[in-house]
Amino acid sequence: MSKAPIRVAVTGAAGQIGYALLFRIASGAMFGPDQPVILQLIEAPFEKPLAALAGVAMELDDCAFPLLKGIVQTSDPAVGFKDANWCLLVGAKPRGPGMERADLLKDNGKIFIEQGKIIDAVAADDARIAVVGNPANTNCMIAASQAKRLPAERFTAMVRLDQNRAQTQLAQKAGVDLTEVKDIFIYGNHSPTMFPSFAHATIAGKPAKEVINDNAWLEGPFCETVGKRGAAIIAARGSSSAASAANALVDHVRSLVTPGAIHSIAVKSNGLYGFDANVWAGMPVRTTTAGSYEVITGYEMDDFAKSKIAATNKELTDERSFVADML
Repeated sequence: MSKAPIRVAVTGAAGQIGYALLFRIASGAMFGPDQPVILQLIEAPFEKPLAALAGVAMELDDCAFPLLKGIVQTSDPAVGFKDANWCLLVGAKPRGPGMERADLLKDNGKIFIEQGKIIDAVAADDARIAVVGNPANTNCMIAASQAKRLPAERFTAMVRLDQNRAQTQLAQKAGVDLTEVKDIFIYGNHSPTMFPSFAHATIAGKPAKEVINDNAWLEGPFCETVGKRGAAIIAARGSSSAASAANALVDHVRSLVTPGAIHSIAVKSNGLYGFDANVWAGMPVRTTTAGSYEVITGYEMDDFAKSKIAATNKELTDERSFVADML
């Protein structure tokens, strides 16, 4: 017997990340080759984005994906999130010229207040939420703060792009295949302050620090390259990461529906690893059952790691203070 379709809501569906994402979902890359999906696509209520969304839906039709069982196109979040099993919050207001981070937090906070309330009201009982729109950790916290029905652990923010970047940098430095790098986890904010915890990573089964044997590189250029990769891409191509962000979201969700997977996501910290208890921070997790996870708590932090975590925690608590009136 074939599986029943799951409903996947995507905001900012006609944007660059959305465009790179939707075809991956419809092909089975996110939920598996035997899981049918219904895409519920949400865009801003203006002529240009809605016209673009119609074009994307046409292209999805023209791909003739066997797993794609329906497409909803809407500018109404109450329609788009209705009965959704997964809510992928990709859309967010970008930072404009002269805009301070606090202004961005306030503007996006209003969006995520509304989305959090509507998701809590109309999404499926088993709904999971993954936030990509920046500042992702704090947007996720804001959305989760509005929920009364859905528990906080259902709301996650994406740090998988940072994990993927870190994995590649370590593999290239060591001159090994990407698959040889394991257990590289991201702590803290999805921002230049995030910390790729290289001390716990392994390369071909050996500690990464032993294989690379260059602590100055690990503590300096490695962390800086991963943290500032987004800015480097903007400088190179004139716009922000899109395909790699979409791919990271596929990885984020795929790992969350794969029992036993070990990966990095941003979750409510509950005070683990020295983070403020009420912020959403990147941490290593193990998927327990499809959609559920547990934080891996056994990693010891050296003084360098503690200093990096303190810095990214400060940024997260500062962001929380900017939006305190929204929580």
